[in-house]
Amino acid sequence: MAALAWLLIPFVAAVGAAVWSVWASRKPSGFGDADGVAGYEAFRAAMERPHGRGTGREDRGGREGPAAVSRTAPDGRAPAAD
Repeated sequence: MAALAWLLIPFVAAVGAAVWSVWASRKPSGFGDADGVAGYEAFRAAMERPHGRGTGREDRGGREGPAAVSRTAPDGRAPAAD
């Protein structure tokens, strides 16, 4: 009976190798790299695009929110009361 156990180990290994061989040589699925590359290119193009408006963080001391609004007229005078 002990000799049979020693023969069982190589048999299980051979079956495992056959299963792995079939799995490793299978035909690739329909999903290719083209979708991933296209998404990366779109992301890269968006990151390289110049941004027209700032976030306002530099105007408000690093706090989140809209940019500070100037309350003075272009000639330097204060606006009239509402």
